[in-house]
Amino acid sequence: MAEPKSGVRVPAKIRPSLLKLRLSMIGVWAAVTGLATLILTAILLYLGMPIYGVYGILGFVIVFHFFQWLIGPYIINAIYSVREVKPHEYPWLHRIVEKLSERSGLEKPPKLMLAEIDIPNAFAYGSPLTGNMVAVTRGLLNTLDESEVEAVLGHEIGHLKHKDIIVMMMVSLIPAIIYYIGYSLYMSGWFGGYSEREEGGGAGLILITGILLIVVSYIFNLFVFYMSRLREYYADSHSAMVAENGARNLQRGLVKIMMATGRLRKYLRGRSYGQLKMFFIADPDLGLRRFRGNIDELVEEIKREKPSVLAELFSTHPHPAKRLRFLDQFIT
Repeated sequence: MAEPKSGVRVPAKIRPSLLKLRLSMIGVWAAVTGLATLILTAILLYLGMPIYGVYGILGFVIVFHFFQWLIGPYIINAIYSVREVKPHEYPWLHRIVEKLSERSGLEKPPKLMLAEIDIPNAFAYGSPLTGNMVAVTRGLLNTLDESEVEAVLGHEIGHLKHKDIIVMMMVSLIPAIIYYIGYSLYMSGWFGGYSEREEGGGAGLILITGILLIVVSYIFNLFVFYMSRLREYYADSHSAMVAENGARNLQRGLVKIMMATGRLRKYLRGRSYGQLKMFFIADPDLGLRRFRGNIDELVEEIKREKPSVLAELFSTHPHPAKRLRFLDQFIT
Protein backbone atom coordinates (compact mmCIF):
# COMPACT_ATOMS: atom_id res chain seq x y z
CA MET A 1 0.00 0.00 0.00
CA ALA A 2 1.43 3.34 -1.02
CA GLU A 3 1.90 6.43 1.12
CA PRO A 4 -0.56 9.24 0.38
CA LYS A 5 2.28 11.14 -1.29
CA SER A 6 5.97 11.56 -0.69
CA GLY A 7 5.56 15.34 -0.75
CA VAL A 8 2.72 15.39 1.78
CA ARG A 9 3.86 15.81 5.33
CA VAL A 10 2.38 13.14 7.58
CA PRO A 11 1.95 14.49 11.12
CA ALA A 12 4.01 12.53 13.63
CA LYS A 13 1.01 11.83 15.87
CA ILE A 14 -0.84 9.92 13.16
CA ARG A 15 2.07 7.93 11.71
CA PRO A 16 1.51 4.98 14.10
CA SER A 17 -2.18 4.95 13.19
CA LEU A 18 -1.48 4.86 9.44
CA LEU A 19 1.22 2.22 9.89
CA LYS A 20 -1.21 0.05 11.86
CA LEU A 21 -3.82 0.54 9.14
CA ARG A 22 -1.43 -0.48 6.34
CA LEU A 23 -0.19 -3.49 8.28
CA SER A 24 -3.78 -4.55 8.96
CA MET A 25 -4.60 -4.45 5.25
CA ILE A 26 -1.48 -6.43 4.34
CA GLY A 27 -2.18 -8.87 7.17
CA VAL A 28 -5.76 -9.49 6.05
CA TRP A 29 -4.65 -10.10 2.48
CA ALA A 30 -1.89 -12.48 3.57
CA ALA A 31 -4.14 -14.34 6.03
CA VAL A 32 -6.96 -14.78 3.53
CA THR A 33 -4.63 -15.96 0.78
CA GLY A 34 -2.66 -18.33 2.99
CA LEU A 35 -5.65 -19.81 4.79
CA ALA A 36 -7.62 -20.32 1.58
CA THR A 37 -4.67 -22.03 -0.08
CA LEU A 38 -4.20 -24.33 2.92
CA ILE A 39 -7.88 -25.29 3.11
CA LEU A 40 -8.25 -25.96 -0.60
CA THR A 41 -5.00 -27.91 -0.88
CA ALA A 42 -5.86 -30.15 2.10
CA ILE A 43 -9.40 -30.88 0.92
CA LEU A 44 -8.55 -31.47 -2.72
CA LEU A 45 -5.64 -33.74 -1.86
CA TYR A 46 -7.83 -35.74 0.51
CA LEU A 47 -10.59 -36.12 -2.05
CA GLY A 48 -8.20 -36.83 -4.88
CA MET A 49 -9.96 -34.38 -7.17
CA PRO A 50 -8.39 -34.39 -10.65
CA ILE A 51 -5.95 -31.53 -10.98
CA TYR A 52 -7.37 -30.49 -14.35
CA GLY A 53 -10.72 -29.94 -12.63
CA VAL A 54 -9.14 -27.59 -10.08
CA TYR A 55 -7.26 -25.66 -12.75
CA GLY A 56 -10.42 -25.46 -14.82
CA ILE A 57 -12.37 -23.86 -11.97
CA LEU A 58 -9.51 -21.51 -11.06
CA GLY A 59 -9.09 -20.47 -14.66
CA PHE A 60 -12.81 -19.85 -15.15
CA VAL A 61 -13.16 -17.70 -12.02
CA ILE A 62 -10.02 -15.66 -12.68
CA VAL A 63 -10.83 -15.07 -16.34
CA PHE A 64 -14.43 -14.16 -15.48
CA HIS A 65 -13.37 -11.62 -12.84
CA PHE A 66 -10.64 -10.19 -15.05
CA PHE A 67 -13.08 -9.74 -17.91
CA GLN A 68 -15.58 -8.20 -15.51
CA TRP A 69 -12.88 -5.77 -14.33
CA LEU A 70 -12.00 -4.82 -17.91
CA ILE A 71 -15.55 -4.05 -19.04
CA GLY A 72 -16.91 -3.08 -15.62
CA PRO A 73 -16.50 0.69 -16.16
CA TYR A 74 -18.62 0.51 -19.32
CA ILE A 75 -21.35 -1.35 -17.45
CA ILE A 76 -21.24 1.15 -14.58
CA ASN A 77 -21.46 4.07 -16.99
CA ALA A 78 -24.50 2.55 -18.68
CA ILE A 79 -26.38 1.58 -15.51
CA TYR A 80 -25.79 4.83 -13.63
CA SER A 81 -25.94 7.24 -16.57
CA VAL A 82 -22.32 8.29 -16.16
CA ARG A 83 -20.70 10.62 -18.68
CA GLU A 84 -17.38 12.39 -18.88
CA VAL A 85 -17.39 16.01 -17.75
CA LYS A 86 -16.08 18.18 -20.59
CA PRO A 87 -13.30 20.70 -19.88
CA HIS A 88 -15.68 23.67 -20.18
CA GLU A 89 -18.15 22.12 -17.70
CA TYR A 90 -17.68 22.62 -13.97
CA PRO A 91 -14.20 24.22 -14.26
CA TRP A 92 -13.96 24.32 -10.47
CA LEU A 93 -14.33 20.52 -10.34
CA HIS A 94 -11.55 20.09 -12.89
CA ARG A 95 -9.31 22.40 -10.86
CA ILE A 96 -9.94 20.38 -7.71
CA VAL A 97 -9.18 17.05 -9.41
CA GLU A 98 -5.99 18.42 -10.96
CA LYS A 99 -4.83 19.94 -7.67
CA LEU A 100 -5.53 16.82 -5.62
CA SER A 101 -3.95 14.56 -8.25
CA GLU A 102 -0.78 16.62 -8.20
CA ARG A 103 -0.66 16.59 -4.40
CA SER A 104 -1.24 12.83 -4.45
CA GLY A 105 1.63 12.21 -6.83
CA LEU A 106 -0.48 10.73 -9.63
CA GLU A 107 1.15 10.78 -13.06
CA LYS A 108 -1.98 12.29 -14.55
CA PRO A 109 -5.42 13.24 -13.21
CA PRO A 110 -8.21 10.68 -13.56
CA LYS A 111 -11.08 11.37 -15.92
CA LEU A 112 -13.77 13.40 -14.22
CA MET A 113 -17.18 11.78 -14.58
CA LEU A 114 -20.73 12.78 -13.64
CA ALA A 115 -23.41 10.24 -12.70
CA GLU A 116 -26.94 11.50 -13.31
CA ILE A 117 -28.48 9.98 -10.19
CA ASP A 118 -30.09 11.63 -7.17
CA ILE A 119 -28.16 9.69 -4.55
CA PRO A 120 -25.42 12.00 -3.19
CA ASN A 121 -22.25 9.96 -3.54
CA ALA A 122 -18.95 9.50 -5.37
CA PHE A 123 -16.79 6.61 -6.49
CA ALA A 124 -13.47 5.82 -8.16
CA TYR A 125 -13.11 3.09 -10.76
CA GLY A 126 -11.37 2.19 -13.99
CA SER A 127 -9.53 -0.52 -15.91
CA PRO A 128 -6.69 -0.75 -18.46
CA LEU A 129 -9.26 -0.17 -21.20
CA THR A 130 -10.69 3.05 -19.75
CA GLY A 131 -7.97 4.45 -17.50
CA ASN A 132 -8.67 5.81 -14.03
CA MET A 133 -11.93 7.65 -13.45
CA VAL A 134 -13.50 9.45 -10.53
CA ALA A 135 -17.23 10.12 -10.56
CA VAL A 136 -19.49 12.41 -8.57
CA THR A 137 -23.25 12.15 -8.67
CA ARG A 138 -25.66 14.95 -9.49
CA GLY A 139 -27.04 14.51 -5.99
CA LEU A 140 -23.61 15.14 -4.47
CA LEU A 141 -23.15 18.44 -6.32
CA ASN A 142 -26.61 19.53 -5.16
CA THR A 143 -25.87 18.61 -1.55
CA LEU A 144 -22.30 19.63 -0.66
CA ASP A 145 -20.44 22.89 -0.90
CA GLU A 146 -17.19 23.20 -2.85
CA SER A 147 -14.84 22.52 0.08
CA GLU A 148 -16.78 19.38 1.03
CA VAL A 149 -16.77 18.14 -2.57
CA GLU A 150 -12.99 18.63 -2.55
CA ALA A 151 -12.70 16.44 0.57
CA VAL A 152 -14.85 13.74 -1.04
CA LEU A 153 -12.74 13.81 -4.21
CA GLY A 154 -9.61 13.59 -2.05
CA HIS A 155 -11.01 10.37 -0.64
CA GLU A 156 -11.74 8.92 -4.09
CA ILE A 157 -8.36 9.89 -5.48
CA GLY A 158 -6.89 8.15 -2.44
CA HIS A 159 -8.39 4.88 -3.70
CA LEU A 160 -6.65 5.41 -7.05
CA LYS A 161 -3.36 6.34 -5.36
CA HIS A 162 -3.44 3.25 -3.14
CA LYS A 163 -4.56 1.01 -6.05
CA ASP A 164 -6.91 -0.67 -3.60
CA ILE A 165 -9.51 -1.23 -6.33
CA ILE A 166 -7.19 -3.87 -7.78
CA VAL A 167 -6.45 -5.24 -4.29
CA MET A 168 -10.18 -5.63 -3.62
CA MET A 169 -10.62 -7.53 -6.87
CA MET A 170 -7.79 -9.89 -5.91
CA VAL A 171 -9.20 -10.49 -2.43
CA SER A 172 -12.75 -10.97 -3.70
CA LEU A 173 -11.46 -13.70 -6.05
CA ILE A 174 -10.71 -15.97 -3.10
CA PRO A 175 -14.25 -16.54 -1.77
CA ALA A 176 -15.46 -16.79 -5.37
CA ILE A 177 -12.95 -19.56 -6.12
CA ILE A 178 -13.85 -21.42 -2.91
CA TYR A 179 -17.54 -21.10 -3.72
CA TYR A 180 -17.21 -22.47 -7.25
CA ILE A 181 -15.04 -25.39 -6.13
CA GLY A 182 -17.55 -26.12 -3.35
CA TYR A 183 -20.45 -25.90 -5.78
CA SER A 184 -18.64 -28.21 -8.20
CA LEU A 185 -18.08 -30.78 -5.44
CA TYR A 186 -21.67 -30.41 -4.27
CA MET A 187 -23.05 -31.10 -7.72
CA SER A 188 -20.64 -33.99 -8.26
CA GLY A 189 -21.62 -35.57 -4.97
CA TRP A 190 -25.33 -34.97 -5.50
CA PHE A 191 -25.33 -36.64 -8.89
CA GLY A 192 -23.01 -39.46 -7.84
CA GLY A 193 -19.74 -38.16 -9.24
CA TYR A 194 -16.37 -39.84 -8.81
CA SER A 195 -17.82 -43.30 -9.29
CA GLU A 196 -14.69 -45.00 -8.00
CA ARG A 197 -15.58 -43.79 -4.49
CA GLU A 198 -19.30 -44.33 -4.57
CA GLU A 199 -19.30 -47.80 -3.07
CA GLY A 200 -17.47 -46.54 -0.03
CA GLY A 201 -19.74 -43.55 0.41
CA GLY A 202 -17.37 -41.22 -1.42
CA ALA A 203 -20.18 -39.37 -3.14
CA GLY A 204 -21.71 -38.47 0.22
CA LEU A 205 -18.37 -37.21 1.51
CA ILE A 206 -17.90 -35.10 -1.62
CA LEU A 207 -21.41 -33.68 -1.17
CA ILE A 208 -20.72 -32.69 2.45
CA THR A 209 -17.33 -31.24 1.54
CA GLY A 210 -18.96 -29.13 -1.17
CA ILE A 211 -21.52 -27.77 1.28
CA LEU A 212 -18.77 -26.95 3.80
CA LEU A 213 -16.75 -25.10 1.17
CA ILE A 214 -19.80 -23.05 0.18
CA VAL A 215 -20.22 -22.09 3.85
CA VAL A 216 -16.50 -21.28 4.09
CA SER A 217 -16.81 -19.01 1.05
CA TYR A 218 -19.39 -16.91 2.89
CA ILE A 219 -17.09 -16.73 5.92
CA PHE A 220 -14.27 -15.51 3.68
CA ASN A 221 -16.61 -12.82 2.38
CA LEU A 222 -16.54 -11.36 5.89
CA PHE A 223 -12.80 -10.83 5.41
CA VAL A 224 -13.56 -9.07 2.11
CA PHE A 225 -15.98 -6.76 3.93
CA TYR A 226 -13.32 -6.08 6.58
CA MET A 227 -10.77 -5.23 3.90
CA SER A 228 -13.30 -2.90 2.33
CA ARG A 229 -13.77 -1.08 5.64
CA LEU A 230 -10.00 -0.76 6.09
CA ARG A 231 -9.57 0.77 2.65
CA GLU A 232 -12.24 3.36 3.45
CA TYR A 233 -10.28 4.47 6.51
CA TYR A 234 -7.12 4.63 4.41
CA ALA A 235 -8.80 6.75 1.74
CA ASP A 236 -10.24 9.02 4.45
CA SER A 237 -6.72 9.60 5.77
CA HIS A 238 -5.55 10.49 2.27
CA SER A 239 -8.27 13.11 1.92
CA ALA A 240 -7.40 14.55 5.31
CA MET A 241 -3.82 15.12 4.16
CA VAL A 242 -4.29 16.39 0.59
CA ALA A 243 -7.51 18.43 0.75
CA GLU A 244 -7.73 21.82 2.41
CA ASN A 245 -9.05 21.24 5.94
CA GLY A 246 -9.80 17.77 4.60
CA ALA A 247 -10.69 15.96 7.82
CA ARG A 248 -13.25 18.50 8.99
CA ASN A 249 -14.78 18.97 5.54
CA LEU A 250 -14.97 15.23 4.97
CA GLN A 251 -16.77 14.80 8.28
CA ARG A 252 -19.28 17.43 7.31
CA GLY A 253 -19.62 16.01 3.81
CA LEU A 254 -20.27 12.48 5.06
CA VAL A 255 -22.99 13.64 7.44
CA LYS A 256 -24.63 15.76 4.73
CA ILE A 257 -24.60 12.74 2.41
CA MET A 258 -26.34 10.70 5.10
CA MET A 259 -28.89 13.45 5.68
CA ALA A 260 -29.72 13.76 2.00
CA THR A 261 -29.85 9.97 1.60
CA GLY A 262 -32.28 9.77 4.50
CA ARG A 263 -34.64 12.18 2.77
CA LEU A 264 -34.95 9.91 -0.24
CA ARG A 265 -37.50 7.15 -0.24
CA LYS A 266 -36.24 3.72 0.71
CA TYR A 267 -37.05 2.19 -2.67
CA LEU A 268 -34.97 4.86 -4.40
CA ARG A 269 -32.01 4.41 -2.03
CA GLY A 270 -31.81 0.68 -2.54
CA ARG A 271 -32.44 0.53 -6.27
CA SER A 272 -29.63 -1.14 -8.24
CA TYR A 273 -26.89 -0.05 -5.83
CA GLY A 274 -26.05 -3.42 -4.27
CA GLN A 275 -23.11 -4.34 -6.51
CA LEU A 276 -21.59 -0.87 -6.53
CA LYS A 277 -22.08 0.30 -2.95
CA MET A 278 -18.70 -1.12 -1.90
CA PHE A 279 -17.17 1.54 -4.15
CA PHE A 280 -19.33 4.45 -2.97
CA ILE A 281 -17.81 6.83 -0.43
CA ALA A 282 -20.82 6.21 1.83
CA ASP A 283 -23.23 3.28 2.08
CA PRO A 284 -26.38 4.36 0.17
CA ASP A 285 -28.48 2.14 2.43
CA LEU A 286 -27.68 4.32 5.44
CA GLY A 287 -29.39 7.62 6.09
CA LEU A 288 -30.13 9.93 8.99
CA ARG A 289 -33.66 10.32 10.27
CA ARG A 290 -32.84 13.82 11.49
CA PHE A 291 -32.74 16.21 8.56
CA ARG A 292 -32.39 19.58 10.24
CA GLY A 293 -29.99 21.27 12.60
CA ASN A 294 -26.46 22.56 12.78
CA ILE A 295 -24.19 20.27 10.77
CA ASP A 296 -21.32 20.43 13.28
CA GLU A 297 -23.70 19.49 16.10
CA LEU A 298 -24.86 16.51 14.05
CA VAL A 299 -21.26 15.43 13.51
CA GLU A 300 -20.66 15.45 17.27
CA GLU A 301 -23.94 13.64 17.93
CA ILE A 302 -23.08 10.83 15.52
CA LYS A 303 -19.61 10.46 17.04
CA ARG A 304 -21.24 9.49 20.34
CA GLU A 305 -23.19 6.60 18.81
CA LYS A 306 -22.23 3.03 19.73
CA PRO A 307 -21.99 0.84 16.61
CA SER A 308 -23.49 -2.63 16.51
CA VAL A 309 -20.68 -5.17 16.11
CA LEU A 310 -22.95 -7.59 14.24
CA ALA A 311 -24.23 -4.94 11.83
CA GLU A 312 -20.73 -3.70 11.02
CA LEU A 313 -19.52 -7.27 10.47
CA PHE A 314 -21.60 -7.46 7.30
CA SER A 315 -20.96 -3.88 6.20
CA THR A 316 -18.66 -2.71 3.41
CA HIS A 317 -18.17 0.65 5.15
CA PRO A 318 -17.09 1.57 8.68
CA HIS A 319 -19.85 2.73 10.98
CA PRO A 320 -20.19 6.53 10.59
CA ALA A 321 -19.40 7.12 14.29
CA LYS A 322 -16.10 5.24 14.06
CA ARG A 323 -15.27 6.91 10.78
CA LEU A 324 -15.86 10.41 12.13
CA ARG A 325 -13.83 9.65 15.25
CA PHE A 326 -10.99 8.32 13.07
CA LEU A 327 -10.86 11.64 11.21
CA ASP A 328 -10.60 13.56 14.50
CA GLN A 329 -6.90 12.69 14.77
CA PHE A 330 -6.18 14.70 11.62
CA ILE A 331 -7.78 17.88 12.96
CA THR A 332 -5.32 20.30 14.52
